[in-house]
Amino acid sequence: MPSSYFKAAFAQVESVHDVEYVQVEESSFQPATPSELSLKEYEGSPHQIARRMGGIDILVVHGAPVTDTVLDASECLKLVGCARGGPVNVDVPAVTERGLPLVNTPGKNAEAVADQTLAFLVWIARGFPRAQRFLSDGNRLKNNWEGARFIGSDLRRHTLGLVGYGRVGCRVAARAIAFGMAVLVYDPLVTVTDTDVEQVARLEELLARADFVSLHARATLDNANMIDGRALATMKRGAYLVNTARETLVDEDALDSALESGQLAGAALDVVYATEKDGPHRLLRHDNVVVLPHVGGATHETLLQGAEMLAAEIGRFASGDALRHVVNREVIAQ
Repeated sequence: MPSSYFKAAFAQVESVHDVEYVQVEESSFQPATPSELSLKEYEGSPHQIARRMGGIDILVVHGAPVTDTVLDASECLKLVGCARGGPVNVDVPAVTERGLPLVNTPGKNAEAVADQTLAFLVWIARGFPRAQRFLSDGNRLKNNWEGARFIGSDLRRHTLGLVGYGRVGCRVAARAIAFGMAVLVYDPLVTVTDTDVEQVARLEELLARADFVSLHARATLDNANMIDGRALATMKRGAYLVNTARETLVDEDALDSALESGQLAGAALDVVYATEKDGPHRLLRHDNVVVLPHVGGATHETLLQGAEMLAAEIGRFASGDALRHVVNREVIAQ
């Protein structure tokens, strides 16, 4: 996340406070301490941040690592912000131990991921991957009649099953309804009040009734491989699967088999398990599969919104108003 997004969002903050922007650099840093080893998905080293922390009241990062060393480098630190939904690059226990509130930006990418989900649905419903591969292989159509081999389906008159109805799921539902789809929802943690969608009590019912199944659940230990061989067999033959949530929700071996047998007519995945093998992902051997490298939230608007959400939190903090998105809310309760 280039600092330009923070600069665009922090105009009001700069009118009241002194703001310093630092772009972290790639580093050969090797984590060693317990605090450093607790972090994931970060860029740069804690030392790059710690050197700039003298006199800092508020620290805001996107992917920079925040360890106990960073936190202790300022004697007047009062607030930490992370422009991510999951602050995995921040030592949350260390922040909490020091009595500091940690604010984040949940849902900042919800619009982008919802857009991607609808794009996925259109792409696989129409069989566009087959058509694209036809051209990529050097083939050409002689006339419009030959295009009949690529006839696909509209989304209208079909049923979409949403597994998870949080910030992304509800936005996908609104878009799908605009496309003329019926929407089913399975989410045991939410009571759906939207009259345009139908909530079902069992995942099996959703799988059996939906023409398209789209995953929007948080990854937990309890739902690992929730879409396994049994779940895929429960789906309609010729149905489609979309996953823009987390790779752990899907048993890729079972998905590979379901695509091979024709049980599923296609799949679109923004998240897959990493592999050490070179070459295309194995699921791409199927002619109606889309695999992307986890780019659902990779938009300019998403990054700007994350910075804007943190700028708003800083304004609330400075005014003594209640913070909205606090990761370690027990600190606020003290």
